[in-house]
Amino acid sequence: MALSKKPVNGMKDIMPQEMQIRDYVMGVIKETYGKFGFTPMETPCMENIANLSNKQGGENEKLIFKVMKRGEKLNLETAQSEEDLVDFGMRYDLTVPLVRYYSNHANELPSPFKALQMGNVWRADRPQRGRYRQFMQCDIDILGEASNLAEIELILATTTTLGKIGFKNFEIRINDRRILKAMAAYSGFAEENYDSIFITLDKMDKIGLEGVEAELLEEGYAKESVEKYLGLFKGMQESEDTLAFIEEKMTGFLDDEVKASFREIVESVNATKGDHFKLVFDPTLVRGMSYYTGTIFEIAMPEFGGSCGGGGRYDKMVGKFTGKDVPACGFSIGFERIILLLMESGFKVPGQSKKIAYLIEKGVEGDALCKVIAEAQDARKDGTQVLVARMNKNKKFQKEQLMAEGYEEFKEFYKNPLAN
Repeated sequence: MALSKKPVNGMKDIMPQEMQIRDYVMGVIKETYGKFGFTPMETPCMENIANLSNKQGGENEKLIFKVMKRGEKLNLETAQSEEDLVDFGMRYDLTVPLVRYYSNHANELPSPFKALQMGNVWRADRPQRGRYRQFMQCDIDILGEASNLAEIELILATTTTLGKIGFKNFEIRINDRRILKAMAAYSGFAEENYDSIFITLDKMDKIGLEGVEAELLEEGYAKESVEKYLGLFKGMQESEDTLAFIEEKMTGFLDDEVKASFREIVESVNATKGDHFKLVFDPTLVRGMSYYTGTIFEIAMPEFGGSCGGGGRYDKMVGKFTGKDVPACGFSIGFERIILLLMESGFKVPGQSKKIAYLIEKGVEGDALCKVIAEAQDARKDGTQVLVARMNKNKKFQKEQLMAEGYEEFKEFYKNPLAN
C-alpha cells in the first residue's frame, strides 16, 4: 500500500510563493512591534495538560491535542481515566504558555514586560476557510501594567503593523467584560448564568436580536429579564452616542472608574491613530476565552467577513500560577487569515531584489561551468538574487514556473558557445 502524500487533515504544505509572503509579513511584524518596545521570546509547543485545561480557555479546551504518557509512565492495562494516559498537550494559544513563562521568570524580566511571541499552535478544530488545525499566531502582551496605557499601546501597535502590511478600512471592535456583566446584572440575570448568556449574545451578528431573544427564552431565562436586556441593545442602536447611552444606563451597576478608563482608551486611540481603521464600541463583543477580565477587542476586516485577531485584559491569570495577580493585557493578529487575504488579492512582496535565473544546458562542465558560477557570484554581490540551475527538457514550462516565483530575467548557457 502506497504511503499518503497529502498532509494531515487541517494542516497544509506551504508553497514557495506563500512562504515568501509569510517571511515578509513576519519581518514587518517583528520590525514594527520592536519599535513599540516589544521583546521577542519563545515557549515550547507543549504544556502540562493541567495548565491547558484549567477552565480558562473556553471552548478551546475541548480542542486540545493531548499527548500520551511515554515509556514506563504509560500503562494501558491499569489505566482507569484519561489522567492515567495523558500528561502533556499541544498549546492551543500563546497566552497560557506566556503566563507560565512569566510566572517562572518574572524576577529576570523587566516590569512592565512587553512580550512578542510568534509560533504555531494546534487545535482539533473543524477545518474551513482560514481555519486550520495547525496555524501561526502572533501575539503581543504587556504584563505588569495596570493602567489603560497597555490597551492603548496594544491597539496602536497592532493597527500600525496592519497598516504597514497594507490593510485599510478595517475596524477594531472594542468592549469590556465589566460592561457585559453590568448589563446582565442590570437586566436581572444571576451571576452564575453570565457565561451562558454571553455565549448566546456572541451569536448576535449571525442570528440577530430576535434570534438571541428566542434562544435565551428557550434556555429558560425570565421573559422580563430577556426583554430588559435586549432593550439595552435596541436603545443603543437608536442612540447617536452608543457609549454615552450605556454609560448612563449602567449607573449603579458599573464603577465610574471603569467608565472613565474605557472612554479614555477610545478617545486616546482616536486622537492618535491614522485614517486606515476605525475604533468601534461594540456592546455585543464577547470573546470566548474565560480568562478575560476587562477590556476586550477584535479585528474585523470586510475582505474576510469575520475576525482576523483579537485580545484583551486578563489580570487574574498569573495568579493561577503564583498566587499573586499581575495585570496583563494582550493582542493577537490572525496571521493565517491575513496571509490568506494577501494571497487572494495577488499580493507581491515589495522591495524584493532583482531575480535572475541562470539556466545551464546539460554538457556545460569544467571551466565553462566555473565561469557561469563565477558570473553568478559577482551578480550576487550587487544584491541580485541569482538562481543557478540545469536547463530542463521542457524549458518553456521551467521558465513559467520560475516566473511564478518572481524571476523576471533569464540567462541561458549552452555547451556550444555560439548558442549563447
